[in-house]
Amino acid sequence: MDRLQSMRVFQQVVGLGGFAAAARKLDLAPAVVTRLVSDLEQHLGVRLLQRTSRRLALTDAGEEYLQRLKAILGEIDEAESLVQVHTSSMSGTVRVLAPPVAATHLLGPAVARFQLMHPAVAVDVQVEDSPDPAVEDYDLAVLSGSVHIDPDAIIRPILLSHGVLCASPDYLQRHGEPREPADMAAHRFLQLRLPGQRPGPLRLLDSSGQRAAQEVEVTPVLTANHTDTLLGATLEGAGISSQPDDLLAPLIASGRLQVLLQPWITARLALVAVLPSRKFLPSRTRAFLDFLVAHARDSMLHGAQPFAGVAH
Repeated sequence: MDRLQSMRVFQQVVGLGGFAAAARKLDLAPAVVTRLVSDLEQHLGVRLLQRTSRRLALTDAGEEYLQRLKAILGEIDEAESLVQVHTSSMSGTVRVLAPPVAATHLLGPAVARFQLMHPAVAVDVQVEDSPDPAVEDYDLAVLSGSVHIDPDAIIRPILLSHGVLCASPDYLQRHGEPREPADMAAHRFLQLRLPGQRPGPLRLLDSSGQRAAQEVEVTPVLTANHTDTLLGATLEGAGISSQPDDLLAPLIASGRLQVLLQPWITARLALVAVLPSRKFLPSRTRAFLDFLVAHARDSMLHGAQPFAGVAH
């Protein structure tokens, strides 16, 4: 028996003065209404209503039960309303998980612009780089497409990009520019260390699809698990690194960095938004996600504040 439904039906039967009227109000069959009230009486072990062919009357027990029931159902309705406010209201907090580069280059600028439209929404960002992120602990996670994601999670693409090799003009003036993938063996390489993976040879893919992938043995002069560390060193002329092309766009346009060995790339990258569930998604989370996707694509299109298509 659905006890809560039986309670609500009983209240409606008394309030409307009959089983038929309650059935119409609740869009239930009269037999179902009768059964639910009978089930409630059987559960309580007491008669709540006196039924005759002419009228319906509460017993003493029914009168006392109804008075308590009104207060209980009122509290339940109020609790449901309070909870539903969190689903529909554009206020409250959106909890977001993101790795360092996405937090710095995407979330920071996006939050500032989002809160100009929705100042009552707070954003709580947890910066963490993990091969197996605890997506279920957050309203939204912004992750690399290469990270392990639970198959039951909801995934929405934000950006697709490529990893490309780049260096500063100063470095290239001192060391020359590689012309073929094999030339990388003689260059100073700045290597990203991925979570759960051991460093290996540099693998290059022909983005035009005309040539097979090539692997080059390199000896890194700097290894880090943080893209921004490698980017900073690259800008200072320390060597050649692989970076997401969307991150590099303004740096290439300004002449601070130069892309090398095109059309060879180091990876096809994806940045995705992950929701633990679509069910009962708060409007503030949905609005922030929609804004984040639009902001990322607009920034890439117009060369605004850079952000990475890889999450490290």
